[in-house]
Amino acid sequence: MPPSQSAIIKVPAVTLIFWIIKIAATTLGETGGDALSMSMRLGYLVSTAIFAVIFLATVSMQVRAKAFHPLLYWITIVATTTVGTTLADFMDRSLGIGYAGGSSLLLALLLLSLFIWHRTLGSVSVGSISTPKAEIFYWVTILFSQTLGTALGDWTADTAGMGYTSAALIFGSLLLIIVIAYYATNISTTILFWAAFSLTRPLGAVVGDFLDKPHAQGGLELSRYGATAALLSFMLIAILVFRQRAASNAH
Repeated sequence: MPPSQSAIIKVPAVTLIFWIIKIAATTLGETGGDALSMSMRLGYLVSTAIFAVIFLATVSMQVRAKAFHPLLYWITIVATTTVGTTLADFMDRSLGIGYAGGSSLLLALLLLSLFIWHRTLGSVSVGSISTPKAEIFYWVTILFSQTLGTALGDWTADTAGMGYTSAALIFGSLLLIIVIAYYATNISTTILFWAAFSLTRPLGAVVGDFLDKPHAQGGLELSRYGATAALLSFMLIAILVFRQRAASNAH
């Protein structure tokens, strides 16, 4: 029997191309967010308000969609990364919470979101996202993870003094550990997914900063507009060339 309209999974299956596009999207979130808040000098608050409107609009379209549309899904992901970038910067810098304080607060919100989601619907796996309520939980959780990633990436690279390349190596190594755990252990794949999903964001954040920050700060000082356009072009090509399927609810 075909699934009803309320039981359609509209998120992609977790494959290698999914992670490649996800890392590109998180890097784009950093360069794109900085382009609006810094290069255009709109500031963190105004930029966050603009990106928040885009985020709400794209999430609304995603939830209302009747089928899985890869382009719409990834546009929504980019919306979470850009608003996450400026929101984290606003909290950490404008409100004076600091990277450590912001990271701690956002980690607590991320874990709380997963906890409430699990208690409400019984599962936080990708294969269970087949109702509007599950989708709302999914996107709220993603928003927290993307915002956390920005704060954590900035804390590691700046406050901890690791620099952008060392921070990228740290987060890349942590992702490699998760890959090894996936193949070599019996750890829940759902736990590993959310751990990897969250860690790709700080990786993208420090890579994005490495691309556009001044040489004096350890960056390549590339144009934020140019870097954002290049990353967006790469994402579009990957989405069009590699056909993605919707996730399955099979266990």
